[in-house]
Amino acid sequence: MELLVVIAIIGVLVGLLLPAVQAAREAARRMSCSNNFKQIGLAIHNYHSAYNQLPKNMSGTDARGTGDNSKNNALLLSWLVGVTPFIEQQAIWEQITNGVDAEGDQYQPMGPAPWYGGFQPWALDIPAFRCPSDPGVGLPSLGRTNYACSLGDNPRMSHSGGKNRTDYYDWNGTAAWPGWNSVQDLAARTTSDLANVPAWVRGSNRGMFWSRHVTKFRDVLDGLSNTIAAGEMATSVGQKELIAEVAQSAHYSTLFTPKKCQDLADPTRPQFYPSSQNVLSGNQSRGSRWADGRWVFSAVHTVLPPNSATCSTGGDNGQGISTISSRHQGGAHVLMGDGAVKFITDSIEAGDANADPVQKGEKSPYGLWGSLGTRASREIIDEEF
Repeated sequence: MELLVVIAIIGVLVGLLLPAVQAAREAARRMSCSNNFKQIGLAIHNYHSAYNQLPKNMSGTDARGTGDNSKNNALLLSWLVGVTPFIEQQAIWEQITNGVDAEGDQYQPMGPAPWYGGFQPWALDIPAFRCPSDPGVGLPSLGRTNYACSLGDNPRMSHSGGKNRTDYYDWNGTAAWPGWNSVQDLAARTTSDLANVPAWVRGSNRGMFWSRHVTKFRDVLDGLSNTIAAGEMATSVGQKELIAEVAQSAHYSTLFTPKKCQDLADPTRPQFYPSSQNVLSGNQSRGSRWADGRWVFSAVHTVLPPNSATCSTGGDNGQGISTISSRHQGGAHVLMGDGAVKFITDSIEAGDANADPVQKGEKSPYGLWGSLGTRASREIIDEEF
């Protein structure tokens, strides 16, 4: 009898202590996650000191006239590629720039397409790009990332800003890859003259990073301490979680009314998508290719508050809303332009999710959250965040 009492007491003590132990472990993981982000922030500043610009998102080289993935990275390389030599990954950087991986396989300089798993650097999980709180690991993903650059508070034309592999602005009304329908739909709502779309694209890209475009610290007129440079991104573990999956084939109206993206969540289990909702999977899932600069893999928007839904109008080439998310309780980390790391709660003031995104120079309709994502809209931020 006494033995049973002792066992019962031990069981109660274990039950009481286990949550505390788990909480302590998560606190340690969260601290490590924050420290990784600080190192990335330092790397961005060192990169800027060396080259007088931010690491470019969606850049690289272009082998024209070939559809061979081993010879064409399609100008899709992420901002993280340029960061590697500044986070003590010089060996990986040299493999990429020389086009020769650790196994001696030869590719073009700057590597093949970022979805080409035969190139060893693309398949590596680089610890500096991973948050320890995120359990996602291994195939079918390639090398994952939990840190994504901020493209601002307008989700439209997020892959535009320079030239793609056919010498045209992405989505500028030509038949150039990756498509025509998206810009045709958008242009009908904004201008009858498709020739004006490139200028409209420039007005839509309001973040500290602008894909296929050079940005510098001097462009951040709102102040580096008031502008988000990057945010966390939870990766998929195959459970249709809102924070870690991309809802596929969302209607184009989500680009004009972001709440429609959030409305794709399962009303009975709001932290998940319903079983009927298709999501991007395999090595097209969220954060599944650290070297790919498209927003599905390594970029975020400050439209919906942290840990809300993410959705694409198509696949990984589609337009859509990429929401900052994490495995931490109640929020996610962001990296500010000055290198500070802050934890933003899910309840941050985020304005009107039914509002249409705005153009260059206008105040963000997404409240404090949207304002933190813009580089030069001159919003006055007088709140703690």
